[in-house]
Amino acid sequence: MRDDSAASAHELIAQLRQEIERHNYRYYVLDDPSISDADYDRLMRELRQLEAEHPEFDDDASPTRRVGGAVAEGFAPVVHEFAMLSLDNAFNPGELEAFDARVRKGLAGAAGEGGSYVPGYVVEPKIDGLGISLSYARGRLDVGATRGDGTVGENITANLRTVRSIPLSLAEDAPDQLTVRGEVFMPKADFARLNAERAEAGEAEFANPRNAAAGSLRQFDPTVTSRRRLGAFFYYVPQPTQLGVATHWDALQALKQLGFPVNGLIRKCRGIAEVIAAAEELAQARAGLPYEIDGMVVKLDDLELQARLGFTSHSPRWAIALKYPAQQAVTRLRDIVVQVGRTGVLTPTAQFEPVVVGGVTVSRASLHNIDYIRAKDIHIGDKVIIQRAGDVIPEVVNVLVEERDGTEREFVMPERCPECGSDAVREEGEAATRCVNFACPARLREGLIHFASRDAMDIEGMGPSAVERLLGAGLVRDVADIYYLTAEQLMTLDRMGERSAAKLAAAVERSKSNPLHRLVFAMGIRHVGENMAKILAAEFGSMDALAAADEVRLLEVPTVGPAIAESVADFFKTEQNRAALRRLAEAGVAMGMGGAVEGVGAPAAAEFAGKTFVFTGTLSKLKRDQAEKIVEGLGGKAGSGVTKKTDYLVAGAEAGSKLARARELGIAVRSEQEFIDMLARAGHNLTDGGE
Repeated sequence: MRDDSAASAHELIAQLRQEIERHNYRYYVLDDPSISDADYDRLMRELRQLEAEHPEFDDDASPTRRVGGAVAEGFAPVVHEFAMLSLDNAFNPGELEAFDARVRKGLAGAAGEGGSYVPGYVVEPKIDGLGISLSYARGRLDVGATRGDGTVGENITANLRTVRSIPLSLAEDAPDQLTVRGEVFMPKADFARLNAERAEAGEAEFANPRNAAAGSLRQFDPTVTSRRRLGAFFYYVPQPTQLGVATHWDALQALKQLGFPVNGLIRKCRGIAEVIAAAEELAQARAGLPYEIDGMVVKLDDLELQARLGFTSHSPRWAIALKYPAQQAVTRLRDIVVQVGRTGVLTPTAQFEPVVVGGVTVSRASLHNIDYIRAKDIHIGDKVIIQRAGDVIPEVVNVLVEERDGTEREFVMPERCPECGSDAVREEGEAATRCVNFACPARLREGLIHFASRDAMDIEGMGPSAVERLLGAGLVRDVADIYYLTAEQLMTLDRMGERSAAKLAAAVERSKSNPLHRLVFAMGIRHVGENMAKILAAEFGSMDALAAADEVRLLEVPTVGPAIAESVADFFKTEQNRAALRRLAEAGVAMGMGGAVEGVGAPAAAEFAGKTFVFTGTLSKLKRDQAEKIVEGLGGKAGSGVTKKTDYLVAGAEAGSKLARARELGIAVRSEQEFIDMLARAGHNLTDGGE
């Protein structure tokens, strides 16, 4: 509790409201929180207590009167038929017991005599994700929305349709109208993978899986959401009469039958003692769960008794959330070492005295970049508070500056790559420092793994283990060396027999005829992802033409900005890169469009390059995934939902809501035959049988 002796209660309340609203904006709108959940909860509790002590300063605009954040620009608003309220919080068993006493008092005379009534509860893991509300009409998903401010949310239906665990249609016995509430989350492993990819690309990392899920669902392009691995659990039906059930537990079982994912750790308890025991068990299991939870939700089971207790202006009286403490520990930072990634990013990594955090021994954590280190004032030798962000990624929360004894040392980012001695450069406006040497040994391993990966050259059998063995044997020094390997050489590797060697050699040979865009992507050019590689390949038609393009020419390509143009031009100016490409060509690797580009026979017409196509209805002459594949090969993008960024909607037979949405937004609509005519103009002639 703050010391309010220096300020009036009124001033302190005003300050708290302003501070909380600022954090609400960062959390709900920017998806960029600046304080921990525990600190936010402390501010809210403090404000509620002061408001209770000083009702003369009551204000409808107080953050204690509303649930969440504002509706973000770019999404259509959705007015919730049933308000999405928040839950009151408990932080220890005593507060759970106080909640139980309020429940029994509120039900005295209704469900039993005096204090003899023992309520039945349902307890659920409190998934740390993004709350959503789904409306189904005649068994089909109609509208999906965020919580928003609890009354008005954001229409993110197109994005939610990309989450595989969300049913698009329900079982035949589903009610005509149904509204359900749930939580979308990002599993811990996928959160770690996403942040690793973002760090390697020099992009800002998400603070935790919750913010990663929120950021994924609030993308204006659903194709971005579709590439993120998200899950969902459903836990509430605001109008349970739609399911014809008498208890919350039965409502959850009904949701399961309809096809909704319901958390398997939900259980029934009789009395608050069983609830507290269940909370302790769940807390012990927390670290081992594949998703993040930050507590447990307790709900009165009987729906009729829920209705008797009712709601306050911001929360139900029949439910409460027990919040678990953050999993943190104090340790000493022994050293900071620098690691080099595939794209040359130099990442400072903290080495700690090993400490157990959430049941896992932690000895290392990424410090991201020099700005991060300076912002947190981290010195080698400091005592630091660490936690596992999202119960997965170790991170430094704070430095115990008061514990310093003068032996601590400031970390300085090296001016040269610690692996190869080349210049380490930090470009203006970027947080990452990079090694400029494409042939840096530290970059080679990750570069080879990327080159052979499924979305790049797709060399089956050349995974991380095989790459390690090739490097250890000195058989490869750059990506071109892969194509000069013989089966006999491969057989000299550990755990590589005659059959395995022949299979890998055949996979290498097959990859020579890959489409040009795969090779462009495989080379690991900074800022050039899979889709940009397709655009560049379609625009220039050959590796030679792409290599000859200067920044001015590159900027003429749709969707290519200054950063991409500079990166591509710089890549081809580097002699090591040009030498590797010459050797690839000499080995027989396809360097042009030719006939190998997945059905594409000529550079893309302007109708396709950088344009987004969405398909709806039934196509008669080709399958939808086939059409999407052709569009991507021509340098376009295939979207799953109609947005303002959609360029063309291709409408087949029985086109549905996407067609109406496209007309509403003024999107160009093409019939299947008109689409086929566009393909012909781009050099792709479709036969009656498809490709």
